[in-house]
Amino acid sequence: MQSTIIGAPVTQIEGPAKVTGRTRYAADVDLPGMLWGKILRSPHPHARILRIDASAAWSVPGVKAVITGQDAPGHYMGKVLRDMPVLCWDKVRYIGDRVAAVAAETPEAAEEAILLIHVDYELLPAVYDPNEAMKPDSPLIHDDVASYHGAPLDVLATDVHNGQTRLAWEKGDLAEGFRQADVILEHSFYVPSRHQGYLEPFASVISIDDDSRIQAWSSSKAPFRARLQLAQAMGLQDEDIRVNVVSVGGDFGGKGDTRDLPVAYLLAKMTERPVKIVMSYWEELTASNPTHPTFVKIRSGMTRDGRLTAREVRTIHASGAYGAMKPRSFLSTSHYVGGGYRVPNTSFKFLQVCTNTTPGGYFRAPGAHQYTFALECHTDLLARELGMDPAEFRRINLVDAGEEDAVGRPLRVADVRPVLEAALEASRWGEQKAGPGRGKGVAIFGRQIGGGASGAVLTAEADGGFAVLSPTVDVGTGTHTIEQQMVATEMGVPLSQVRVSQGDTDSTPFDEGPRASRVTYTEGQAVMKACEQMRQAIQDGANLPLTITVEHDAPQPEDVMYFSAQVAEVVVDRETGQVKVVRVVTAHDVGTVINPLAHQGQIDGGFVTGLGLAVTEELMTEDGRVLNGSLGDYKLPTMSDIPPLETVLVHTGGGEGPYQAKAIGELANNATAAAIANAVADAVGVHLFELPITAERVYAALEASRDN
Repeated sequence: MQSTIIGAPVTQIEGPAKVTGRTRYAADVDLPGMLWGKILRSPHPHARILRIDASAAWSVPGVKAVITGQDAPGHYMGKVLRDMPVLCWDKVRYIGDRVAAVAAETPEAAEEAILLIHVDYELLPAVYDPNEAMKPDSPLIHDDVASYHGAPLDVLATDVHNGQTRLAWEKGDLAEGFRQADVILEHSFYVPSRHQGYLEPFASVISIDDDSRIQAWSSSKAPFRARLQLAQAMGLQDEDIRVNVVSVGGDFGGKGDTRDLPVAYLLAKMTERPVKIVMSYWEELTASNPTHPTFVKIRSGMTRDGRLTAREVRTIHASGAYGAMKPRSFLSTSHYVGGGYRVPNTSFKFLQVCTNTTPGGYFRAPGAHQYTFALECHTDLLARELGMDPAEFRRINLVDAGEEDAVGRPLRVADVRPVLEAALEASRWGEQKAGPGRGKGVAIFGRQIGGGASGAVLTAEADGGFAVLSPTVDVGTGTHTIEQQMVATEMGVPLSQVRVSQGDTDSTPFDEGPRASRVTYTEGQAVMKACEQMRQAIQDGANLPLTITVEHDAPQPEDVMYFSAQVAEVVVDRETGQVKVVRVVTAHDVGTVINPLAHQGQIDGGFVTGLGLAVTEELMTEDGRVLNGSLGDYKLPTMSDIPPLETVLVHTGGGEGPYQAKAIGELANNATAAAIANAVADAVGVHLFELPITAERVYAALEASRDN
């Protein structure tokens, strides 16, 4: 039955519930006696808390609890590095830091009470730019980063003022590589902070049972990790907490934490009633965990025939006030740093620096869109310095299977070459331009996938049907539908005889949550293993119903890299700088596409994400304050912004997932900005070194080129 089910465009099994409004999200949880929680946040980027007077808040009718950081000091939270106070008691380090919280009968009463809490602050000097933060005379944000629980001691950058973590790779002899070069170029790029753009604001619900068992509902895509983070923050045991099932309304990397569950727990414990906290969109855009403002400097050496001999990369991320919102306080740079080019001598350093800004978190391939924009624009500049076609320059330097990537890792699977050729062919690269102000740009992106823990609970029913209880949250990617297709195929039954649902943290094995384009690989292997065991048990005459639980820990494939290539075509108005993206081709290496509908949905959604990063999105800040903290001012792309997208699938071998499936989730959004920037340069001859690509920036670059 594989030929009819695997590869079929099966609609998502949760689709009907979502479009009819029956899907239950964390904000929909309504428990008897539930109170509404609200959080008071710091209005200052850096200040010492002298005194908190919350007495007036108690006068608001309906208020049942008021708690401040000074009432519950010493509680820190974080994914691994626990450096963020649950509620601040001595210092605040960014505009949005949590200081106090209220629980009341209505959200209006809670909001009114929050405004009546008076905090006396002693303002402290603040620093917002990571380059400034590293100077010895800049304000010190944390006295001792190494003293926090979970501090990644092996990568801490304690030798740098306000340094947080440093990742570094070296290969070959960098000095010798530059000596071999005929041409050496260096370019610097900047990418501002962005929000992940999910439409469901983060919600946190806590109810404490009579036996003190804690029931939690959360918008986190990683329930087991949210449970662990809550337990660590509040000095609890994992088994004291059950994270219950709710749907998650989009994630894009931004919902892997426990967020406000610890605050809700403090309020629920004080009131002995359930408490729900729902972030406003203003809080989401100003105080959650956006991407990192990033500075990238790339220096490369090459011969006159276009062969790369050396590369030095120095990247500085503004981490924000805390490292709590990203695992081990750094980004998953290792997944993509090796890239798609053959470079014999390299040095890469990625530095996280503390600033008095919103703590940075994860985003669809964390740090990749910043790095790829810089790398691929730099690649075009190298080609044009030699008078060479950018596509031809890439062809000369592409890495092939059996070779090492730029950090020295041997690659068993690396199909970037056919992917690039497919994108070029579909875009009609090399044809004469359609008119003045038109241009095309190309960019590639490659990444590894993650491994880690997952599991599955498979039940064979007496009536011949099968039920899957999955520990993995489906954040809209179609995970549960793909599991349904796998079980139907492996057990030889129609799709209608397979039910898939999500389990809570009591009923399913530990799962790390969706991340690193890993889910079909990790959860898929767990499901396949469960099917194999079930088939054997049925063949051996087992009585039904029968339930099999599988715990699976998938290794991370270090020698496999999946690739995409994109070609953008633009029209640029030289008089105004206005850029119109008229067409984009996106090519991907794929193995077996288990569900073409879900697969294309990932490509479409990823591209739209990349388009926003390229031309519209930017969290604008001044002195640590986000200025466009509403969806009306933060410019997510709309349907009218989206150009025609042509997808080209290049079928190759080597997929690590079931049926040799390959990852797709984080491969369509990271090359887009560079492809568009390179197209602008092709159209009007000016290169942009900062995102987003706005009319103002293009116009300024054109004016500067005219002056020169």
